[in-house]
Amino acid sequence: MAQYRVIRMLLAEFKAKKEKALLSLELLTENPAGIGDHSTEDFYKNAEEAISALAEADDVLDTIERYYGDNINRFTQNNT
Repeated sequence: MAQYRVIRMLLAEFKAKKEKALLSLELLTENPAGIGDHSTEDFYKNAEEAISALAEADDVLDTIERYYGDNINRFTQNNT
């Protein structure tokens, strides 16, 4: 069952990274006043970092689905 635990950990980690990236992009696009005293360059850098993090998270989640998708229910159950 250890292999399932590591897949569950990876799923949880990259789902959280995806949500964090989406939230960052939402804040940058819908509430730019919340950025405060940051320069335009900071804004661009933050946007690039957020979109890169989103792409990475999506890639990892897609890879897990591609290679372990048939067993995904076993991985996501809370059996320890």
